[in-house]
Amino acid sequence: MIPAFKTQPTPTTFIVNVIHVHPGQQDEAFRLIQDVVHYVAERKPGFLWSNLAKSTDGLTVVNIEAISDPGDVEIFFSDPVFLEKFRKLDTVSSSEFHTYTVGDLVLPKASA
Repeated sequence: MIPAFKTQPTPTTFIVNVIHVHPGQQDEAFRLIQDVVHYVAERKPGFLWSNLAKSTDGLTVVNIEAISDPGDVEIFFSDPVFLEKFRKLDTVSSSEFHTYTVGDLVLPKASA
């Protein structure tokens, strides 16, 4: 499957992981979540794509990840290597992890 944007909403599932970093730990938190995401991308067929970003204020890192099905989350967390990598984030941060399904896709209005 090739990741692509569509003009109509499809039941894409997203993981949004907001990582609240301990002071001065943004780069390390980014490196750790990057390791987790690359591990998933290389081994889990439910993975579609991910955006990893650092906030400009240095306080958070976010992973917005598209997966094929909400059940993929359980599959990812049942992998002991994944879990070990993911838990390393606890040493430099706390985080919020939520699963979402797209309800609306808003695109720019075309110029006349």
